Amino acid sequence: MTLLSTIKKPQDLKQYSSKELYYIAKDIREKILSTVSVNGGHLASNLGVVELTLAIHSTFNSPVDKIIWDVGHQAYAHKLLTGRQEVFDTIRQYGGISGYPVIEENVHDCFGAGHSTTSLSAALGMAIERDLAKRNNHIIAIIGDGSLTGGMAWEALNNIGHLQKKVIIIINDNQMSISPNIGSISRYLNGLRTAPMYEDIKRNTVTALEKIPLIGKGLSKTIERLKNSLKYFMINGIVFEELGFTYIGSIDGHDIEAMQIALQQAAISRAPVIIHCVTKKGYGCDYALKSPDVYHGIAPFNVKTGELLKARKVKTFSQVFGESLVDLAEKDKRITAVTAAMTSGVGLQRFAKVHSNRFFDVAIAEQHAVTLAAGMAAAGLKPVVAIYSTFFQRAFDQILHDVALQNLPVIFAVDRAGLVGHDGATHHGVFDLSYMKMIPGMTIMAPCNGAELTEMLRFAVEQDNPVSIRYPRGSSEIFTKQQNSWPLELGKSEIICTGREVVIWAIGNMVAVAYQCAQQLQEEQISATVVNSRFLKPFDTELLKKLASSSRLIVSLEDNVIEGGIGETIAIELVRNNINTPFIPLGIPDKFVSHGNIGLLRKELGLDSKTICQQIKAELAR
Repeated sequence: MTLLSTIKKPQDLKQYSSKELYYIAKDIREKILSTVSVNGGHLASNLGVVELTLAIHSTFNSPVDKIIWDVGHQAYAHKLLTGRQEVFDTIRQYGGISGYPVIEENVHDCFGAGHSTTSLSAALGMAIERDLAKRNNHIIAIIGDGSLTGGMAWEALNNIGHLQKKVIIIINDNQMSISPNIGSISRYLNGLRTAPMYEDIKRNTVTALEKIPLIGKGLSKTIERLKNSLKYFMINGIVFEELGFTYIGSIDGHDIEAMQIALQQAAISRAPVIIHCVTKKGYGCDYALKSPDVYHGIAPFNVKTGELLKARKVKTFSQVFGESLVDLAEKDKRITAVTAAMTSGVGLQRFAKVHSNRFFDVAIAEQHAVTLAAGMAAAGLKPVVAIYSTFFQRAFDQILHDVALQNLPVIFAVDRAGLVGHDGATHHGVFDLSYMKMIPGMTIMAPCNGAELTEMLRFAVEQDNPVSIRYPRGSSEIFTKQQNSWPLELGKSEIICTGREVVIWAIGNMVAVAYQCAQQLQEEQISATVVNSRFLKPFDTELLKKLASSSRLIVSLEDNVIEGGIGETIAIELVRNNINTPFIPLGIPDKFVSHGNIGLLRKELGLDSKTICQQIKAELAR
């Protein structure tokens, strides 16, 4: 029996001394390591906040006190301490608990998270409600230094400081997001880490002065300017205090007792407080500590060695994208690459080395990334912005207003499009076809394999308008039956195989599923034409009209929501052209999809080949 097993609710921690909490920390790390080694997941970030989580829950009283995790991928220890030990082995698995805080999952998850920079705004909202209700519970937000590079966090800091609402903000400073943090905010925090002696000097100076008989208090006020000068001398621009916060730090985030003391001090303060703690991603595990970027999000691995259990034998779409962009940039000096704190995630490591003067990681700032690219394009460059589909949503206005309205040739490389699997609802990239399609002047493409992605990138660079290319996570060789009919023609689709009865019009990685359906239908003497759409916008209406006139049924297939996607596009074109051929749009329904194996999720959504074939046969029979 471990000490961790005695913790059924956070309040159970209060019976243990800070020294005993380190034994619970050891238990938590072992549980996280053993589980993530089997399920995959976020390892380094969770190992880095174990002591911090214990300090928070042993000091405060959740769920009365509200604990809000920014991003949320570091909440594994939080889940273990809040009644989910028995189901922790199911984390990120189909039907199991989520790898992120989810309001519906547990009362201690007071605010859901999956994207960064949201915690401070949510915390202020909860603080306003608390004050209106005249309660005195605490609101605690934990935000990483990486998230502080996002503008929304600073908007919230400005508002909290102005309203002077009592919020406790913990900056988990581990010097990492997905990629190493860069920029002025990161440098500022580096400076704060080296200046903890400022508070001691200020406190001791004031105490000594006020003890001087008769003149002590007056002298203390007289040298206020000198004290402020000392503040600016000791700390390089004390931004947080100027915004209206009491600043405590920097503190070793792995020192439970020190963190408890800081949290207790923050609890009795009347002003909003920032506690700056320094942690290490991967703490307590040698291989995760040495390579925190590799073990940020990791597939199943050998828990003893850290080696992946299944080595990748084929190139991913991200790798093909990165290599293709390097080659294109060799020939075209106008090409630049922009990403938002995910250099390795989108496959731009080599580009960053080979073309370092044309590579820009702007940190967690998707809006800035897009408008930065717009400025580059307006000045004559050919910027390529590579970001995950789910994070591109954060920059919709910039795509619309700063790029498309001015018809600037920015290329959007939309990685992780479609269902992403175990990260779940906050990370599925199932909306990008819809939100990109509604934008005037946007060309939208989706490759069915790596070779087509390379050709689409080449094609995009030659265009004089904004272009979006979306592609999934994982193997770039998911479909190999293609005829490789190059070069691409704007708005023209490709026929993969021909049949007389059914047209399956698919886009992106769903072309492989469509081909599987055609093969299965053929076994039952039902012949099908499979179309690789290639383009969503402009759409190949002429091919649709031709095929519809000689087919009994049309089926669209996409891993995007049907509303706004290729299904809706085909439906509109059929109506516009007065075509009465029966039509079945298949895609993501009007709901948020949970986490789990992609194959299981497709089956649940009716997007696996067997279920699709059943629907086709039922419709033909009807």
